[in-house]
Amino acid sequence: MAKKIKLETVYVPSEDVVSRELEGEFIIIPIASGIGESDDDFFSLNKTGRLIWSKMNGRNNLKEIAHELIKEFDAPVEIIEKDIVGLVGELLKKKMLKEIGAK
Repeated sequence: MAKKIKLETVYVPSEDVVSRELEGEFIIIPIASGIGESDDDFFSLNKTGRLIWSKMNGRNNLKEIAHELIKEFDAPVEIIEKDIVGLVGELLKKKMLKEIGAK
């Protein structure tokens, strides 16, 4: 069973990935074996995903990131939090994120 993602948790990108903008698309690329999935070498992010990724810098927990996104997007906090948890779950499954604690 997957570990429950808590909004108080702080994440950072794995040392085994790099992120780049390529031809107008923002992608996360594994640079080590065992990262990502065999049929999907990279992970593409939309504008919202890119903003979330940029905030996962070891200083912000997911709740703080959600409140920053409320300023950018006209959506209820519950929807934003659900979207963040969904993205974090996908990135954790692909080993592209690392948990560093809670605050």
